[in-house]
Amino acid sequence: MLAEFIVASALNITETLREEWDEYDLISKKGLKIEVKSSAYLQSWEQKELSKITFSVAPTGETQNRYAKKTRKSDVYVFCVLAHKDKKTVNPLDLSQWEFYILRTKVLNKKIGEQKTITLSSLLRLNPVKVKYAGIKSEIKRIEKKIKKVTSKANR
Repeated sequence: MLAEFIVASALNITETLREEWDEYDLISKKGLKIEVKSSAYLQSWEQKELSKITFSVAPTGETQNRYAKKTRKSDVYVFCVLAHKDKKTVNPLDLSQWEFYILRTKVLNKKIGEQKTITLSSLLRLNPVKVKYAGIKSEIKRIEKKIKKVTSKANR
């Protein structure tokens, strides 16, 4: 939930209440559906080594037909990594300790299909846009414009 709030604050959309089991986590002011995933190298429990960065990306789908293809409902994913690696100084509220990777959902669908998880190294092979907190809003706006252009051309 913290990662969702961080992304929502970057997009200035914190006034909307979160729906726990909604098809996506956030919706931008222009209607872009955003799924937020988070992971961290450090955990609250005792660790012998840093955790491997992995995200859940399982497609979902409520359907009467158990053979129907499940899908990802968002337009874009924001993968949030608390990248700090020193347990003595980690502070999840320090936004400089986070990295964000933004990727269109259609890329995930095309490249990994119905795969349920993805590691950071596999995600990086899909060429997401890496930003710091201050860059989240501009990248989401760029994607909104790109989607709007494609939609406009398709409607002609």
